Amino acid sequence: MVLVGGGCSLGFTVYTGQHSGSIVLIVLFSGWVLSPFVTLLLVNAVAERWSTLERLSHYSLMVFITIGSLVVYSGLWSPPDAKPAFVFLMVPLVSWLAIGSAYLISASMPNK
Repeated sequence: MVLVGGGCSLGFTVYTGQHSGSIVLIVLFSGWVLSPFVTLLLVNAVAERWSTLERLSHYSLMVFITIGSLVVYSGLWSPPDAKPAFVFLMVPLVSWLAIGSAYLISASMPNK
């Protein structure tokens, strides 16, 4: 699911930026948009050693970020009068904040 979400997000990024005239800008935005998805996949590789509750939290975060990103990037829900660049900057930032918060909360919980 995260691979599909990352691929679709990349597609939305390239489609939205195709008329910008700057390939470098599209590449930079693509890296920023893909960064939460890559992180979730890398963390998933070590999640097998985690407790059931921690894995469930991680999997829920994967679903939430994937669906949320696709909904916002597709234009189904976005802030009114927001420029496309704003959306493609803020969604990964909010995703990173959600990832960081979830793992900080998980790390602060007493051992199960």
